[in-house]
Amino acid sequence: MAELWRASEHEPLAGAEWDETRAEAAIAAIVADAEAAFDGERWPWHPRDGEQDEDPSDVYFGGAGVIWALQELGSTGWEDAAVKFVDRQRAQPVLDEWTVATSYSFGELGIDLVAYLLTHDAGLADRVHELVLTHPAAETNELMAGTPGAMLVAEAMLAWTGEPRWDDAWRECAARVEAARDADGLWTQHLPKEEARYLGPAHGYAGNMRVLANRGRAPESANLEPYVLREDGLANWVSRVGARPGEIRVQWCHGAPGMVATLGDLLDLELAVAGGELTWHAGPLTKGPGLCHGTGGNAYAFLVLHRRTGDELWLDRARAFAMHAIGQVERERASLGRGRYSLFTGDVGVALYLRHLLDGHDRFPTLGPFGAGPSSL
Repeated sequence: MAELWRASEHEPLAGAEWDETRAEAAIAAIVADAEAAFDGERWPWHPRDGEQDEDPSDVYFGGAGVIWALQELGSTGWEDAAVKFVDRQRAQPVLDEWTVATSYSFGELGIDLVAYLLTHDAGLADRVHELVLTHPAAETNELMAGTPGAMLVAEAMLAWTGEPRWDDAWRECAARVEAARDADGLWTQHLPKEEARYLGPAHGYAGNMRVLANRGRAPESANLEPYVLREDGLANWVSRVGARPGEIRVQWCHGAPGMVATLGDLLDLELAVAGGELTWHAGPLTKGPGLCHGTGGNAYAFLVLHRRTGDELWLDRARAFAMHAIGQVERERASLGRGRYSLFTGDVGVALYLRHLLDGHDRFPTLGPFGAGPSSL
């Protein structure tokens, strides 16, 4: 019998009935807490994001990501703070391949993008263009630090400005990504401490395919069957090629939730549904309510399946996970006395999920497709 998930990483669903008023109140509370916690320079570091108290500026953990979320949630007045995060990032030393300027999630590129969105500064736009066209010194072939992330930035800038140079930049990067594809349709990720071939959206195949598909350029899908675990109508994907037995996750970053949320419109319907069923049966994550490896991020798979199938069952499940995530946010805030301030691991990501659920959207934050204004980040 294949191990499709580890029970120790999940917790029973709280079972609270869907309450739209409570969801709206949770969004308002998260936004108010984040606004109040900013001291003019930074947000407090959360111990669950690492042992060392850090001061990141990036989109994934740092201030730019919080501002991105707050902007979409209707909070205003963050222009000066966004520019400060740009200045701070440029003054910091490059630590590794993740934090290089061309990194969308961890480096200057994503921070500059957020600052441009708020300021519409022409100099920032030119700097973003320069970084998009800069070849990473060590190509990771994934969206968080590699060229696929640069494609998302070019896509956003094209949507926001309409300037042809962003279409040209996107196409140049797309050619680079397509040329790096392995013969079997996957990509090899050259990461700081390993060389691997990941499948999920954060570092691998699914993310790259989504970036290409956003603008109708998705190549033929790879044969993922060797990497799918199936049992009794459930399906999960291993995190990477060559994964050891038991090396399994049920998260947005690795596993069924991310594969379905990212490629739900491209996967065989039966397989996509089986991945959604696995996500539901495994239950909410003990790691917390956030996007990357939390309950809110997993629930995007249900939103995608609701759109694709029209079956209200998936909307009910998305709402059930939403109520559980609200409870997780409230428990963690009560325990520490404040919120968790990051887009991918913190409370503002949960607020975005709740907003998307209420408004009928299923687009995972930062992955596009991007609309013409701040309400379509």
